[in-house]
Amino acid sequence: MPVIDVNGGQVVYEILGDTGQLIVLTPGGRFGKDYRGVRPLAERLVAGGHRVLLWDRPNCGASDVQFFGPSESHMRADTLHGLLTALESGPVVLAGGSGGARDSMITAIRYPELVTKLVLWNIVGGIPGLFTLSWVYIMPTISALRAKGIEGLLTVPEWKQRIQDNPRNRERLLALDEAEFTRLTLRWLQAYVPTPGQTIAGLNDDLLADIRVPTRIIRGGGNDPDHPRRTSLEVSCLIPDAEVVDPPWAEDAWEQSIKAQGRGEDVGIFDTWILAAPTILEFVDRA
Repeated sequence: MPVIDVNGGQVVYEILGDTGQLIVLTPGGRFGKDYRGVRPLAERLVAGGHRVLLWDRPNCGASDVQFFGPSESHMRADTLHGLLTALESGPVVLAGGSGGARDSMITAIRYPELVTKLVLWNIVGGIPGLFTLSWVYIMPTISALRAKGIEGLLTVPEWKQRIQDNPRNRERLLALDEAEFTRLTLRWLQAYVPTPGQTIAGLNDDLLADIRVPTRIIRGGGNDPDHPRRTSLEVSCLIPDAEVVDPPWAEDAWEQSIKAQGRGEDVGIFDTWILAAPTILEFVDRA
């Protein structure tokens, strides 16, 4: 798999398709480009006549772990800028769901010259959603640091998985300075503290007005506490001329997938994303 060094770390990526606009597809969580549900959407977009860039963001998949910037999403935006610059690929369409929506918005704000259009879905927000983010991204790491120092990171499931996917990450983690890394984790944690004037974690509302490209938002489900309908509607009010469309999946699709997984069923949280392909393609192809 192709690898490019960006900001001192290796980033694994893949480009599908040969023609059409380049769409950067970014999932959420600490999930990489090969996580269930991501590639089927990419392949459907390629079948629609476009190229798709899949990438393992830092701290996801087989890329190197990296730790810098005001928040993890800011770091990923800087990484995507470096990746696209190295590939001499741009401007592009950014399409992201859940954490990938947040990463895409910040990229569009920080690097407007790289973006032609923006498609967002499963936007995280609200108190339950932000608290969940803190436990997904930060709190297990902070707890391990407090208990065992840097070596404690090797016991955290997410970092164990990053080492399994990329053995280089073991030494990269052990090489971290404990005091500086602790300071960074506390800074990154602040992004997930519910704050007036921040609809999106770690991003002041007024900055969303800097997004000047056509934007389509697939609104959150009416029964989704992690990606609430209210958050997507608030974001649509903050991004100039953003348009909102109804989700192509059930209003409670996210909750149903989580419950199905809890019952041991073979279901993925991103399985429904392939249903977004028609609305993404229609928006990308619009003159």
